[in-house]
Amino acid sequence: AFIALAEVALLLFAIIPTPYNAIALVLNGLPLGMIWGLVVRYLEGRRTSEVLLVGLSCSYIVASGIVKDIGKGLIDSGVATQFTMPVVTGAMFLLPFFLFTWLLNQLPEPDASDEANRIKRVPMDATQRRLFVRQFLPGLVLIMFVYLFLSAFREIRDMYGINLLQELGLGETAAVFSKTDMPIAIPVFLSLLLLNSIKGHVIGMIATFAIMVSGTLVLGISTLLFDMGHISPIAWMILIGVGGYLTYVPYGTVIFDRLLASTRFTGTAVFAIYIADSLGYTGSVALQLYKALGQSETTWLDFFRGMAYLLSVLGTVLLSLAAVYFVRKIKSAQTALQSDPE
Repeated sequence: AFIALAEVALLLFAIIPTPYNAIALVLNGLPLGMIWGLVVRYLEGRRTSEVLLVGLSCSYIVASGIVKDIGKGLIDSGVATQFTMPVVTGAMFLLPFFLFTWLLNQLPEPDASDEANRIKRVPMDATQRRLFVRQFLPGLVLIMFVYLFLSAFREIRDMYGINLLQELGLGETAAVFSKTDMPIAIPVFLSLLLLNSIKGHVIGMIATFAIMVSGTLVLGISTLLFDMGHISPIAWMILIGVGGYLTYVPYGTVIFDRLLASTRFTGTAVFAIYIADSLGYTGSVALQLYKALGQSETTWLDFFRGMAYLLSVLGTVLLSLAAVYFVRKIKSAQTALQSDPE
């Protein structure tokens, strides 16, 4: 409901040819966040959650490039128009979607060892949700503010990737999206996979934020190298993807799961993920409207470069502050548990 209301309010300021465009955009954002949260609910609260969630995240990194190439191929071959292409592409994957949804539902529930290590996950009621927000509010504000810009940055790279590639002179390159997206999954997967080997929750949280901050640094450094002519356009697009996803993926996977496990807060990571997604989609629409109405003369490439520098500085500072806050909260919770195990 929050996503829908926020996007409708923002879209009132846009010049839209028909009301159907606004309705479609709002409805598009709702299932995206809902489906991700539902899938995460199956995987959180396990000793192997990091591996499962990182694998899931890397699958959509790879899928992003493959599906865009399929869509581009459908348009180039005349099978679909730019308006019918999403429907045709989605229909191609409908049967596999139902099959793997059924398989997902066959997963066993977390066992006693999982619950001892990661605490039993139960849905939050309204009181618990308010308590969660109050208990972690300063840290949540810091990381959610970064996520608002980060999600918008990722959406621009995905949705306007063809514009960026054309401005870089790569628009006619065969399977260009796969070439710029598929290499991203390997470093992201290996970096986040290391988190599963870290048993201590304090060290685990520090390592999570270290990976996220390294991502924001990659955004700024790679863009600077590109502007100076030291790396090629394709190398820059790959590095931008690596930096963005190193920072982005932990939001939908390990950071909230580790927070609940370390503080022994009764609830699910899905609630925090839904908060992040609602802000992320709102930020995405807001940034696109800002570009269309306030920066219409600026090319997508220049706009994207400016965003990379902004996110690099903003993300590095705010995520570092958030790391200090959450580590202190974990240590405080662990001290309370040791003094009063009940």
